[in-house]
Amino acid sequence: MDELLQERSGGACELCKSTDELTAYEVEAAEYRDENSTIYICPKCKAQIEKAEELDSQHWQALSETMWSEVSGVQVTAWRMLNRLKTESWAADNLDMLYLDEETLAWAKKTGDHESDGAVYLHKDSNGAVLQNGDSVVLTKSLDVKGSSLNAKMGTVVKNIRLVADNTEQIEGRIEGQVIVILTKYVRKQ
Repeated sequence: MDELLQERSGGACELCKSTDELTAYEVEAAEYRDENSTIYICPKCKAQIEKAEELDSQHWQALSETMWSEVSGVQVTAWRMLNRLKTESWAADNLDMLYLDEETLAWAKKTGDHESDGAVYLHKDSNGAVLQNGDSVVLTKSLDVKGSSLNAKMGTVVKNIRLVADNTEQIEGRIEGQVIVILTKYVRKQ
C-alpha cells in the first residue's frame, strides 16, 4: 500500500503538498478499506484532521489545488477541512466550487464535521501548554481529593496522565496509588 500511495502522491502530501515524514492515513467512516480510502499525508495535516492541533488556515491553502484530486479519500478530507475553515473566504469559495457525487458526499457527511464550527478543543495546563496522554504534570495547588483522606500537595509530580475525552478541563492521574481526576487549571506540564 505504501508503494502505491508513494507513487500516486508523487512523494508529496495529498492535501498540502508537503514532503515531510509522509504516512498512510485511513479516512474516517469509509465503507470499504482500499486505496481510495487511504491517503498519504504529513504529520501537520494528520494532527489538524484529528483535532490534536489548532487549525492553521495558511497550511490548508493548498486545498484550492488538491481538492480536485480524483481520489475520493482526498476529496472527502478536503471537503471536511474546507467546512471546518468555512469562515475563511477562500475556503467558502472553494467549498462552493467543490462537487462530490452523492456517494462521496454521504461519506464526507458521516462524521458530522460539517455541522461544527471547526473549533479545536485541547487540554491545556495553567500556562496554556497543550497536554497529551502520557505527559507528566506538576500540581500548582494543594488539592483535597473528594471521597478520600488523600491530600495531593503542591509540587507533586503526576506521571503518565490520561486526558478525559469529553472534558478538556480534566485529566486523570495516579497519586499515591489512587487514580484521581484533576482540573487542568491546577497543573503545569513538566
